[in-house]
Amino acid sequence: MRHRRSPRGVAVALGDLVDRVEPLTPLGRIQRAWPAAVGDLVAAHATPTAVAGASLVVTCESAVWAQELDLLQGDVVARLSAAVPGARVQVLRCRAAASGAWARGASR
Repeated sequence: MRHRRSPRGVAVALGDLVDRVEPLTPLGRIQRAWPAAVGDLVAAHATPTAVAGASLVVTCESAVWAQELDLLQGDVVARLSAAVPGARVQVLRCRAAASGAWARGASR
């Protein structure tokens, strides 16, 4: 049995757990890298919900956020490609969540 000299932070322990139980799918890897790739502000308003070939479907809390991500998709795709090697995302399909669905968490 190996003893640690000091306790580990909760984030480290949870990160190890997530690494073991995370789905080994392209969508799972993209969802995990999403906040780091797009930033906390965008991640709070948009989330990847499906992968269809080379397209990543991103559900946004409003049409305004969907349009903003559509305009920024070149940069977002480049950041995702760097963060998730082998993801093969070439285009974002941004859509707005149904009215009220975002607040209820239905799109996440």
